[in-house]
Amino acid sequence: MKHYGKALLVLGLFTLTACQSASKPDTTTAPQDPDADRCGTSQYQHYVGKPLTSLQGQHFDQKVRAIPYNSAVTMDFNLSRLNFLADKSGNISQVYCG
Repeated sequence: MKHYGKALLVLGLFTLTACQSASKPDTTTAPQDPDADRCGTSQYQHYVGKPLTSLQGQHFDQKVRAIPYNSAVTMDFNLSRLNFLADKSGNISQVYCG
């Protein structure tokens, strides 16, 4: 009978442990990696949702690559190059360095 009591106690502790919720990290105060925005993507996020053709005639201070949907691109990684990736409808879906 003593073993059943200990087993129930251990089972109860495991049950309570499973009910704990994990705390989420606070992303608002997390320091940003300066290398992630080396090409200045934060300045060009307003292009998301606009047509890829809206880049024509624009002047950029760094290397820029406009990538149409489902097109082949080189796999070289250049942190100072700004990439505009378009979706199926031809609108810019992502702006990133690389």
